[in-house]
Amino acid sequence: MTLALTGSASSSFGFESTFGSSGAAQYVAQQFEQGWRRLRDSNSLGLGAIGAHEELSNVAEQCALPNWDGYGAAPVSKETLRQANRFLETFPLGTPAPSVGAEPDGHITFEWYQSPRRTLSVSVSPEGELHYAALLGLSKAYGTEPFFGDMPQAILELVHRVISS
Repeated sequence: MTLALTGSASSSFGFESTFGSSGAAQYVAQQFEQGWRRLRDSNSLGLGAIGAHEELSNVAEQCALPNWDGYGAAPVSKETLRQANRFLETFPLGTPAPSVGAEPDGHITFEWYQSPRRTLSVSVSPEGELHYAALLGLSKAYGTEPFFGDMPQAILELVHRVISS
């Protein structure tokens, strides 16, 4: 089995692994994965994913029924929640946790806010589309990216532009 740290100064770091077939190799791989998750979930070293996942679960629970806002909002579906959790897990270490909300169409929204002119909103659909809009001073950026389990580079760059002022 090979475990390697990958990345560069300008990109996120992650681990790649090639798993052997022996019982010992599988055990090492499981232990490694558990350690990596603990590192990611730490508030000082990682995303603080535990709090973000809890906030996501709370929002999804509060918005699980039709008309949750009193104005005819669609419920947040289990598939939307699954996609949102997967999206949250793709953030590299050190990325500030976003605030989490729900939209009337049943999508989950992640937001990073520095000021009224420095903000990013990413909406996650049940189909795995990421709709985003950002204000960056006098500039605007918006669009849609497909989500296949990896963080789209365009969105990661916008997060970094919003949080670094």
